[in-house]
Amino acid sequence: MRNTILCKMAALPVGLFVLAFLTQSCTSEYKKYAGDEAKQVASIIRENGCLQCHAANAALPFYGKLPLIGPVVKADMLEGTRYLDLTAMVNALENGQPVSEVDMAKVENTALSGTMPPVKYYTMPMHWGTNLDSEERAVIISWAKSVRKNNYTSPTVSEEFMNEPVQPLMTSIPTNPDKVALGFALYHDTRLSGDNTISCSTCHGLNTGGVDRKQYSEGIKGQFGGVNAPTVYNAALNCLQFWDGRAADLKEQAAGPPLNPVEMGSASFDEISAKLAADKDFSTKFLAVYPEGFNQSTITDAIAEFEKTLLTPSRFDKYLMGDKSALTAEELEGYQLFKDNKCATCHVGMNIGGQSFEYMGIKNNYFDYRGTGLTDGDNGRFAVTKDEMDRHKFKTPTLRNVMITAPYMHDGTVASVEDAIRIMHQFQIGKNITDPEIKKIVAYLNTLTGEYNGALLQ
Repeated sequence: MRNTILCKMAALPVGLFVLAFLTQSCTSEYKKYAGDEAKQVASIIRENGCLQCHAANAALPFYGKLPLIGPVVKADMLEGTRYLDLTAMVNALENGQPVSEVDMAKVENTALSGTMPPVKYYTMPMHWGTNLDSEERAVIISWAKSVRKNNYTSPTVSEEFMNEPVQPLMTSIPTNPDKVALGFALYHDTRLSGDNTISCSTCHGLNTGGVDRKQYSEGIKGQFGGVNAPTVYNAALNCLQFWDGRAADLKEQAAGPPLNPVEMGSASFDEISAKLAADKDFSTKFLAVYPEGFNQSTITDAIAEFEKTLLTPSRFDKYLMGDKSALTAEELEGYQLFKDNKCATCHVGMNIGGQSFEYMGIKNNYFDYRGTGLTDGDNGRFAVTKDEMDRHKFKTPTLRNVMITAPYMHDGTVASVEDAIRIMHQFQIGKNITDPEIKKIVAYLNTLTGEYNGALLQ
C-alpha cells in the first residue's frame, strides 16, 4: 500500500513530499492479481484506505485524537460505516465468495461518480494518492459488470439492459398449484386468528397494494402494531422478511403474525389446526396435498407457496425487457435521476429493494426530525442481531407498487411519495432535491405499479 500511494505521489511537484523519493516501484499492488478482478478490487479497497472509514472495527488514526479535528474524523468514520461496511465484502472478494448485490452497487457507483474518497480525506498529506485513478475505476466497473451478469441479471432482461442496477421480474417462481390454492384460502381465512376476525389479507389486502394503507395495522381486539405493514407483493424476492429481517423466508414469516398477541392473537398452531380440521370439506382438500395434516409447517408452507405467485410485472419491466416504447421521455429522465442520486445503490435488483438493511438517517438524524420519540419499532435490525451498529437499520423496502402503498417509511409517518423522496435525499445522501426533479422521479415510480392476474393494481 505504501509503494502504491508513493507511486501516485510521484506525479506531484518535485519536493512537495520528501517521501516520494522513497518510491521503489510504480506498480500498484492490485496489479499483482491480474486475471482475478475480485482480488484486484479487494486490493484497491485496501490500498486506497477505504477500510479506514468503511469498517466498524477500523482503528482511530492518531489525528482522530486531536482537538478540533478529532470529532470530525470520528463523525466521518461513523457515517462511512453506516453507509457501507466493506469488511464482509473484502473478505468475500479475497476468498472467492459471492458479494452482496447492494455492496457491489455502492462500490460501482463510487467508481462511476468519482465521489470517494472525499476530497478532505485524500488531500491530507498522510492520505495523498488514495483517490481512485482511472485504471482503478476501470477495474471496479468491469468487476461490477461481471458480478451482475453472473449473479444478478434477470432471465427476462434484454441484452442492452443486462448491466442495469435494477432488473425486470422473472416470469414466475416455480410453485405447486395445489399448494397455491390451499395457501390462497388460508391467506384469507380468519380462523388463523384467536377470535376469528383477522386474516393475512386484513393487513395485506391484495386489492390495496398488498398493504392496508394505514400507519399501523389494526390487529385482534383493536390493538395496533408498532411498524408499518410492508407489502406482500413480490415479497418472495426479499433477502429476509419483516423490517428487521427476523424471518428467513416466506414460510417462517407466515408463522409470526398468527401467534403475535397484537396481530392475530392465536395461542398456538395446535389451536389453529383444530379449527381448520373441524372443516371437513377443507380438511379433505388439505389432506390430499399434505397427508400429514394440519400443523405449523404445512399451514405456513401453503401460505408461502401462494405468496410466491404474487409477482407484479410493470411497464418498467417491459422497458427492461426491450420494449423502448414502454416509457415516456419524462419517465426515463426520472429513472436517470433515480440512478444519479444513488437510489439504485440500495433499491437494486428485480425487487428494486429488499436486499439489504440500511441505516435511517445517515446524513441527518431522522428521529430528531420526526420528533415523536423512539419506539421499539425504531430499533430495526438491532432487535435481531443485538449489534449496536444495526440499531436504526431497516430492510430496504421494494419500490414496486410504491405509488399505491402509502404511508411510507418503517414508521408510516410520511403520507406522500413526494415527501418520502425529499426525506430520503435529505437524510440519506444530504441533498435538497428540487421540485422538478421530484416530479420526474415520481413519473418513474409510477411505471413500477404492476399487474396482478392481468389487471393493473389500484
